[in-house]
Amino acid sequence: MGTDRMKKICIVGASGKLGQYMVRHALERGYEVVGVCRESSVPKLAAFEGRITVVPGPTNDPEVIRKAVAGCDGVLTVLAPWGVRQYSSGTAQAVLDHARPGARLVFSCGWHITRDGKDKYSRLFTAGVRIAAVLAKLVRAAEIDDQVEACRRIFASDTRWTVVRGSSLEEGESQGLPVWSRHVGDPVLASNLTRRVDFALFMVEALTDDTLVQEAPAIVGRRTPSAVAHA
Repeated sequence: MGTDRMKKICIVGASGKLGQYMVRHALERGYEVVGVCRESSVPKLAAFEGRITVVPGPTNDPEVIRKAVAGCDGVLTVLAPWGVRQYSSGTAQAVLDHARPGARLVFSCGWHITRDGKDKYSRLFTAGVRIAAVLAKLVRAAEIDDQVEACRRIFASDTRWTVVRGSSLEEGESQGLPVWSRHVGDPVLASNLTRRVDFALFMVEALTDDTLVQEAPAIVGRRTPSAVAHA
């Protein structure tokens, strides 16, 4: 889908740091933006008042998503694993069910997601993910395994999806569009660091990049040592 055909988009999880960066990038491109976030987080979008439409409610509520994505050419979704009520998978399923046929669907997640099992992780990374998953579930703060389930559903879908897998994130000025690889373990990704503003940039750019349809790119900052070394 070309830029000229991308007019209206929905950003699910718009109030978070990544979501707010996506809102800014989308507005800069002249898109009409609908943002979805929990009602308690609506004040975080005050800077965009009058420039975007906000639909408050849980992002895993099918009715909230149905209302928000109506008429949208693209949907950007932050797969947040909050709580222990299948928030990620519920959000993903609602988007898959209610986005219009042919819409571009772009989801965000971490490197721990693998599509084909060919990603190569260090023992330290794997152990860290396992420990974080157990601790988060014990305190009922997050459900990392549910993010895996969400992506399984997306990968099985015949929609025009992209799953953007992010490295560790940092704040800072933009370094430009991140570079990507199909598999974690590729030397170009070794720096394992991306500016959050550029993660958001990649998400928004993916809306009009047909080469990313049904791809799960793992990204890294464009000016990181590993990216520069393999330019």
